[in-house]
Amino acid sequence: MKLSFIGLGVMGFPMAGHLANAGHDVTVYNRTATKAQKWLSQYAGQHAATPRYAASGADIVFTCVGNDADLDAVVRGPEGILEGIKTGGIIVDHSTVSAKIARELNQAAGEKGAFFIDAPISGGQQGAEKGCLTVMCGGDPSAYERARPIIMAYARECQRLGESGSGQLTKMVNQICIAGLIQSLAEALNFANQAGLDAAQVVEVISKGAAQSWQMENRHKTMLAGEYEHGFAVDWMRKDLGICLDEARRNGSSLPVAALVDQFYAQIQQAGGGRFDTSSLLLNLTK
Repeated sequence: MKLSFIGLGVMGFPMAGHLANAGHDVTVYNRTATKAQKWLSQYAGQHAATPRYAASGADIVFTCVGNDADLDAVVRGPEGILEGIKTGGIIVDHSTVSAKIARELNQAAGEKGAFFIDAPISGGQQGAEKGCLTVMCGGDPSAYERARPIIMAYARECQRLGESGSGQLTKMVNQICIAGLIQSLAEALNFANQAGLDAAQVVEVISKGAAQSWQMENRHKTMLAGEYEHGFAVDWMRKDLGICLDEARRNGSSLPVAALVDQFYAQIQQAGGGRFDTSSLLLNLTK
């Protein structure tokens, strides 16, 4: 298929690469053009000067950018996707943004005769590179069915959860769960150390039982070694938790643990660790 990919960050770069490796005709755009040139040095495809030109003639346009404002600019801006997308074209957005902007862009795409699927992802940079992301989608069911086989080039799980905005709401649930898990793991590791136990051995045992989690399996060793220069950054997690807390205020949910962990991440930021991995919550307990 003729595809476009807009946003070649740590996630988008390998995801676009999987699409090219699957044999699709891929055009890329990135705000910093040197990243697009780097991508072209590794994969077959072409570079467009603007999102509008990237979208021109594409069957599906993928986006993976930073926040609501970034996404709005590449979709509805004067040189945005909607200025170039064809009738029946699909925008699949992998950014983590608010459900509100997803619904707005879905409506704007519909007015152009196109479709918008909010499709945030989970699995981190490692999942993007290995092509085993989890993709949570909201939007038109027929457009989703057309896009799903293409998405599976870099996903191990992809589901439609409902109408527009449902993907972003599901990603919020994901981040709420992760925040509590990481804080609990940090507290547990610190407790084990303070109790004079071999924390690594403790994890080896309890990870075979009900306490097991992805965070425990994949982050306990680096946490115990004090290594945080990898993975999903604290700055990004605070952005995501802010989206969760805003939505909770709208729908009347109570998120006391998520709100508390958000403040713990603020402490990491204030200490200069905004680019540390989210598992750096342990630093608050050991300083």
